[in-house]
Amino acid sequence: MSNTENTSQSQKTRKTPGSEDSQEPQESHENKGSSTAGGRRPALMDVLRQARAQLAELTGLEPESVSSFEQTEDGWSLEVEVLELSRVPDTMSLMGSYQVELDPQGQLTGYRRVRRYERGRADARR
Repeated sequence: MSNTENTSQSQKTRKTPGSEDSQEPQESHENKGSSTAGGRRPALMDVLRQARAQLAELTGLEPESVSSFEQTEDGWSLEVEVLELSRVPDTMSLMGSYQVELDPQGQLTGYRRVRRYERGRADARR
């Protein structure tokens, strides 16, 4: 276990003076702004971060960018670009474009790969 892990753990559990008197529960940085109190949807940036994290956990692949998103009646729809296979040179790496569906609270409800391409290739003009 590294010293930085010990430090971050102790900082999480350390109480500040007067924190016991506080009426508001302490929130971690990851959860700030993502509540849906009053039936409101979470902030857009929170949705994008959650979607990338959930997709990475499910696929084991690290999302590089969100190329499109839209709010739908059922939640959110995003297209996320993922590095699937790293090659040298980098322009020959294989990328995947994933359609990701989220509920109104930003929880992933489904995903599918809609396209696979080399990083250096542009789409054909139509």
